[in-house]
Amino acid sequence: MRKLLNIVIAVALSGFAFGANAQQATNLDELLEVVRQGKVNETAEFRQREQEFQSAQDRQAGLLADAEAQQRAEERRSDTLENQFQVNDEQLAELETEFTNELGALKEVLGVLTAVAGDARSQMEQSLTATQFEDRDEFITALIQKTSSGTQLPSIEEIERLWFEVQREMTEQGRVVTYDRSVKMTDGSEEVIPVTRIGVFNLATAGKYLKFEQGLVAELDRQPETRFTDSTASLQNATSGVAPFGVDPSRGSILALLIQAPSLRERVDFGGTIGYLILAVGAVGLLLWVERVIYLTAISGKVKSQIKSDTINENNPLGRILSVHEQNKGADVETLELKIDEAILKEMPPLERFLTMIKLISAIAPLMGLLGTVTGMINTFQSMTLFGTGDPKLMAGGISQALVTTVLGIVVALPMLFLHSIVNGMSQRVVHTLEEQSAGIIAVHAEQNKGA
Repeated sequence: MRKLLNIVIAVALSGFAFGANAQQATNLDELLEVVRQGKVNETAEFRQREQEFQSAQDRQAGLLADAEAQQRAEERRSDTLENQFQVNDEQLAELETEFTNELGALKEVLGVLTAVAGDARSQMEQSLTATQFEDRDEFITALIQKTSSGTQLPSIEEIERLWFEVQREMTEQGRVVTYDRSVKMTDGSEEVIPVTRIGVFNLATAGKYLKFEQGLVAELDRQPETRFTDSTASLQNATSGVAPFGVDPSRGSILALLIQAPSLRERVDFGGTIGYLILAVGAVGLLLWVERVIYLTAISGKVKSQIKSDTINENNPLGRILSVHEQNKGADVETLELKIDEAILKEMPPLERFLTMIKLISAIAPLMGLLGTVTGMINTFQSMTLFGTGDPKLMAGGISQALVTTVLGIVVALPMLFLHSIVNGMSQRVVHTLEEQSAGIIAVHAEQNKGA
């Protein structure tokens, strides 16, 4: 088979060489010479290739023998290692049994120590004291990994430090401490600023409350009311004694609810356009009331001065009524009475001006609130029609408008009623004084005419 393959290769090579050299022959003799030379060359090349092939085959046989020898050596080594592994495994089992027997009750102590360290770590990771003592987490974690394996004993120093960390956590819960700490601001930047820790309840800086989440101290996105934030500065500046401060005993839950509560401005915004119209009407009513209070107070003072004075001054209603009496001293009682009644009627409009408007505002404010309520409920039902009732937030806008406008209408109406009663009483007192003085003037005039 090998000889046949060699013949085929030689024929193919000779055919190729013959084709290449035949193109150079010009007659039969030259062609015969070309064939003869090609055959000689092909025979030499064929022998050379056969020798190379034979040497390569011998090398492959040597490599195969080396590989087989290496395989047998590795198999013998594998058997040796398996036997050694089995022996080591048996020795390890014996040592583990011996170690367990030696531990005895100490193993239960390790279990308790691991449990205590785990509980301490879970508590300290969420405690505000972690913002001040940052190196204890790594120590407790390493101690837990060491003791949980059950093969390593903690040192006395490690056990004492665990006791120290637990004791320090208990002590720091009742202390107010100020220290420098990196704080993430609302604009995304980080600053190292003085931070005051109030036990394990709150973190605060000058005028701001802080939060502690996932190992990061950050400024609250929104601060609580001013009465709480003002106390942070007084606490941080205090060096001794007692300082007022709003403490969150729930460790952040109540504070989170406080900052979620909408402010007064936000509540008014819920009322929409109608809510602002109600406030505008209330502001107009308040301005009218202020004007009435100033005017009636001035008029009342002038009337009282006129009562005490014998000189008639026409800068007040009573003075103008007295001047009518002076101008009609010769008239009969009926005529004088009619003249004085006419003068009083002329003084009534300035005294009662804007009183009806103030009372009207107190009446229309609730109606405007009712209008906002109806509008808000219409928006709510439209949202329910379009999106269903699956998401309450879609209905919150309409419900907020309905409730806020009602509240605003009542808030405007109640003070307006009270303010109207005040200015109306002031006006009625001035009018009553004018009528009383007028009746006295008429009675004196009647007696004078009767005596004449």
